[in-house]
Amino acid sequence: MREIVLDTETTGFDPFTGDRIVEIGCIELNNHVTTGNTFHVYINPERAMPDEAFQVHGLGDDFLRDKPKFAEIGQQFLDFVADAKLIIHNAAFDMKFLNAELEWMKLPILAMDRAIDTLEIARKRFPGSPASLDALCRRFGIDNSARTLHGALLDSEILAEVYLELIGGRQPGLVLSTRSGDHGAQGGSWRPSPRPVPLPPRISDAEKAAHAAFVETLGENALW
Repeated sequence: MREIVLDTETTGFDPFTGDRIVEIGCIELNNHVTTGNTFHVYINPERAMPDEAFQVHGLGDDFLRDKPKFAEIGQQFLDFVADAKLIIHNAAFDMKFLNAELEWMKLPILAMDRAIDTLEIARKRFPGSPASLDALCRRFGIDNSARTLHGALLDSEILAEVYLELIGGRQPGLVLSTRSGDHGAQGGSWRPSPRPVPLPPRISDAEKAAHAAFVETLGENALW
C-alpha cells in the first residue's frame, strides 16, 4: 500500500485572496515503511513574501526569485503522488492550496477523500488535548529539535513518524528491511539461545503406552 506524507508552506492562509504555495515536501511510504523516495521543491510564488510568512518559514523574496513557478512543477507533483493516499496534518488547508494551483493550471485536482487527516485522527484519539504537530511530537517522544522554522520536507518527515504512532505505534523490531542485501535475521549473526528451562512433556504416560502397543501391531516390515 503506497501512501504519501505531504506538507506545503504558503505565503498566507487563502489562495483566493492572492496567497500561493512556496514549498512542497513529500515522503513516500510503502506498507507504512519509508522508502527513501521523496519529492521536494521550492516555488516562486510570483508575489512578495509577507513579513509574517518570512518569520515562519525563513523563505525570502531573494531566495525564491529563481525557483520554478508552480506551473513548471505541477505535473511532476501529480506524477509523484499518482493515486496514493495523502497523509496530511490539517488536510483541508493543504488540499485547498494544491487544488487551487492545479485548477489554475487546468490539471486534475485531488479528491478530498484521498486525504487522511492526522489532525482529525489526533483529535479523535486524544479529545481535548493539543493536536499540533509539535504537541504530538512531545506526546510520542519524537525528536523535533530541528524544527526551528516550518519547512515542508522536515515537517513531512516528522509527520510520517507521528502518523505511524497514531495508527498503532512504531514497531521497529517487526519492520522488514527493504535495503538491498539485507535479509533480516537470517542474514545476520543472531541465533536463538537454548531455553533456560525445558518445556514440560505434552504426551501422557497412557498415550506413550498406547503408541507403543500400536507400533507392536505393525510387524517387522512396516514402512516409516
